[in-house]
Amino acid sequence: MSKIIFPMLSASVVSIEVFFLTLIFSVPLGFPLVAGRMSRFKILSYSVNAFLLVIRGTPLILQLIAVYFGPAYIFKISYDRFLAAIIALSVNYACYFAEIYRGGIQSIPCGQYEAAKVLGYTKMQTFFRIVLPQVVKRIVPAMGNEVITLVKDTALVSVLGIAELFRTAQTSSSRLFSTMPIFIAGLFYFVMNWLVSSAFILIEKKLDYYK
Repeated sequence: MSKIIFPMLSASVVSIEVFFLTLIFSVPLGFPLVAGRMSRFKILSYSVNAFLLVIRGTPLILQLIAVYFGPAYIFKISYDRFLAAIIALSVNYACYFAEIYRGGIQSIPCGQYEAAKVLGYTKMQTFFRIVLPQVVKRIVPAMGNEVITLVKDTALVSVLGIAELFRTAQTSSSRLFSTMPIFIAGLFYFVMNWLVSSAFILIEKKLDYYK
């Protein structure tokens, strides 16, 4: 059993690295995307919307392959597989986060903007003092769902040959002629998702407490 557990523990570190790096880059990247999506400049808005449609409308595994192998075919250059995985995942999840942000912002009644204007608030003050706190509270459940999905989507980077948790489980399963490593990997993913879910439940409780 130790021959299965220890390699998978090591591989789970890679999965966790992919998870956190993707979050670090995708969460802030969603802000310029939603700004472009909601821009009054039609060309910018349509361009960003088209980009979002392409990314959200194509499989993530295809995007991983395109980001890594595309430059090799087009520009004859190659780069690190891990970096390619982080770029593809970050862009993909930034697009989903951007739509979550947009939904949260547009859920705020127009009357609140008008009331803030009457009270003498600038647009920046209205957004950061009135709109943003409400948006954060409203998007937390949707963000939690996406982050949980991200935990499972880290398995897709195996298509680039990265030795993360699921690929290691597959290798062990083939070597031992047993499905046990696959089930153990499922348990690892379950534990990670339970931790993420618990963290978001705690965040929701904190936001309710300070409302």
